Amino acid sequence: MRNPLSSRRYVVMGIFIAVGAIYLLRLAYLQIFDDTYTELANRNALRYVTQYPSRGLIYDRNGKLLVYNEAVYDLMVIPRQVKHIDTAEFCNLLKITKEDFVKKMEKARKYSTYAPSIFEKQISKEDFAPIQEKIYLYDGFYAQSRTLRYYPEAVACHVLGYIGEVNEEMIEKNPYYKKGDYIGMSGLEKSYEEILRGKKGSKITLVDVHNREKGSFKDGIYDTAAVAGKNLYSTIDIELQKYAEQIMANKRGCIVAIEPESGEVLCFVSAPYYDPNLLVGRVRGKNYKMLAEDISKPLFNRVLMAEYPPGSIFKIAQALIALDMGVITPNTGFACDKGLVGCHNHPSATCVRDAIKMSCNPYFYRVFQRVVQQTNPKSGKADSKYGLGLWTAAAKRMGFGVRLDIDLPNARKGFIPDTNFYNKWYPSGWNFHTIYSNSIGQGEVGVIPLQMANFAALVANRGWYITPHLVRSYGDEDKKEKYVKYGEKHYSLIPSSYWDLAVEGMWGVVHEAGGTARRAKIDDIAVCGKTGTAENIGEDHSVFICFAPMNNPKIAVAVYIENARGGGGTWAAPIASLVIEKYLKGEVERKEMEEMYMQTNPCQPLPLVRKVKPKKVHKHN
Repeated sequence: MRNPLSSRRYVVMGIFIAVGAIYLLRLAYLQIFDDTYTELANRNALRYVTQYPSRGLIYDRNGKLLVYNEAVYDLMVIPRQVKHIDTAEFCNLLKITKEDFVKKMEKARKYSTYAPSIFEKQISKEDFAPIQEKIYLYDGFYAQSRTLRYYPEAVACHVLGYIGEVNEEMIEKNPYYKKGDYIGMSGLEKSYEEILRGKKGSKITLVDVHNREKGSFKDGIYDTAAVAGKNLYSTIDIELQKYAEQIMANKRGCIVAIEPESGEVLCFVSAPYYDPNLLVGRVRGKNYKMLAEDISKPLFNRVLMAEYPPGSIFKIAQALIALDMGVITPNTGFACDKGLVGCHNHPSATCVRDAIKMSCNPYFYRVFQRVVQQTNPKSGKADSKYGLGLWTAAAKRMGFGVRLDIDLPNARKGFIPDTNFYNKWYPSGWNFHTIYSNSIGQGEVGVIPLQMANFAALVANRGWYITPHLVRSYGDEDKKEKYVKYGEKHYSLIPSSYWDLAVEGMWGVVHEAGGTARRAKIDDIAVCGKTGTAENIGEDHSVFICFAPMNNPKIAVAVYIENARGGGGTWAAPIASLVIEKYLKGEVERKEMEEMYMQTNPCQPLPLVRKVKPKKVHKHN
């Protein structure tokens, strides 16, 4: 009978022999057939490199390039691999001090001794050339190719925005980003970050003992290619944008132009502005500090963030609301009673059209009073709350006091006061006489310039608007994807006949005797507009909204000039008319006016303009 222990011994021996045979076969395979470890031994190291995609380009509405990329290099460091380097020679090569070297190395070690981090960033091609020749001498250092933005036209800074390096909060919020990555910080760069940025790739590179790259590991089978970002095709007309910026060069304020039919923004100027190339490259931090400390606030986007009193341009909204409520008719007249509120010298308005044309303050005082005090018999406080509630809702349907969903960050709502606001500020009670200054666009009403331009488009369309926006489409030239977010019409719910009446009044503002914007008249173009003079602690602000032509309008414009010596008809209206003429005619024919408004500062009195007899302009133009 066979011993059981003997059988078990043979089984155990068989297992050991089988395992040993497997190890021997694997060893033979690795030594004879697989050269992986031989290759690694000979070449010493693998380097894992992030492949950064090219960021999408940005074009204007006519295909002109607004933003493109330029190659730069980041010098990366892996601290544990940095050994026995000539620090003095290295610092001389990079043009840094030894103290800078020590600080940068400490920062890199604090981040990680094993993982690569940026030692010196955004080195230009020219500066990198001598570094590239000697980089192999310094173990632990290697170059990482990147791209930076460049703005060939150096305009539209508040539209395009800028990019910057991600911080810890951004990294925690979105794991796609790693230390040293760039992200859109403002403007279209921020709003369309996910479309513009593309998708990162990775590459494994073989590096020899002399820190020289020897090609891809395993012929690149483990590499993933970066995917370039998609291009943006904006609504901006760059020639109009440049022209508007030239006019605003020595001024503070805004110019916004919109195509009424589509809601596409044609130009978007917040002044003062800056060259967007200042916030690119190694001097970005220094330049940003300089701009941030500038008392004129060039970084502040006035178009979206400045809540101004609209002044008399708001009278159009007051008239439309009152007509729709039935508290006045097109032929309602009021005396120009300067005892109610101050006004300039003109005849009393006998109808809504003339009141708009002459911009009569007492007229719109009475109009707003009828809107607010509607109950019968009038009870003072109660009727004011009822009427103001209706007024607030109607104003918001016109795009005031609500955030217009433009494709840029940080747009403010403006402010339309309601009953809750006045209840809070006047807990003991309030009535029409507390709030009457709202009747002429003063008081508590606050409007951002984008809302002013949008309102001009609303009137041009006779009661509807499409949300203003700055991007038409994105993608490659042959595979553009239309950006379909914008297209819905927003209606005011006020009958078109009342809008026609407002348009008639705005035509009279520019083209008829007694109108407040005669300087805005253009030969052969029917301009419809409304002036405003917004009271201010210092000099008053000059305001004008308009559109042209009167029928089938192609452009709506809002101009707001801060602290101007003169009203809306003196500064804002002529500037708006120059913008319209440039867009519709291609060139400005009124050269004397153009030169004057480009060169004169609003804080200085305007020179006398030689009067030229204008041609007759028909309404259908």
